[in-house]
Amino acid sequence: MDELLDVLDLVADSELEGIVTWLFRLLGVLAVLAGIGVLLFTDITLLVPAVLIVVGLVLIAIPSLLLELAELAG
Repeated sequence: MDELLDVLDLVADSELEGIVTWLFRLLGVLAVLAGIGVLLFTDITLLVPAVLIVVGLVLIAIPSLLLELAELAG
């Protein structure tokens, strides 16, 4: 856990904070689209697409907040 905080602190201190935030948001959008695609085009239970959609929404909403908290903690 300390290593993760060190990496987040390094990203928060560098000028790459905006790029990392948008990369996480892009991954979140892709996860949401993948979840919707799995839901519509396969016969898998509802759990897998729901998890993909929830993880995607978290990745869209949380990165900037996570980097701000790492900056405050460091």
